[in-house]
Amino acid sequence: MKTTSVLAPLRPVGRDGAPALADASQSLRHVFVRDLVQVCSVGIYDHEHEEPQRVRFNVDLAVREGVDPLTSESIDDVVCYEQIVKRIRAIAQDGHTNLVETLAERVASMCLQDPRVRTARVRVEKLDVFEDAASVGVEIERHSSLAG
Repeated sequence: MKTTSVLAPLRPVGRDGAPALADASQSLRHVFVRDLVQVCSVGIYDHEHEEPQRVRFNVDLAVREGVDPLTSESIDDVVCYEQIVKRIRAIAQDGHTNLVETLAERVASMCLQDPRVRTARVRVEKLDVFEDAASVGVEIERHSSLAG
């Protein structure tokens, strides 16, 4: 008779209860962009097509480290957050987008183009929709098909 453990293996979790993006046991480092605000054309309503609005982007990436922890000091050996920011800016300025969900998917897809990125967690928030709410939006998490 085969028995299975009732306890699942421990997996590090972050403060919000989601899986940790930095995990030494899995050789993952956490690369992030915090509170990048762009003015872009997004929304389904007529007034949103006419007037750009402030949107905040937050990106968290689980990045596979090399065989040895980083020792080279070369920008080529890391996922460069400057390039991530530049590409988010380009996505935000690439014409009108109806849904923040679409913006989030585009950002996640862009991040996952780098084979070192295993997980991309992306939050996109409209900042000026409701007077009594700091923001509204969406957060997604996508995994690389190369992860394993």
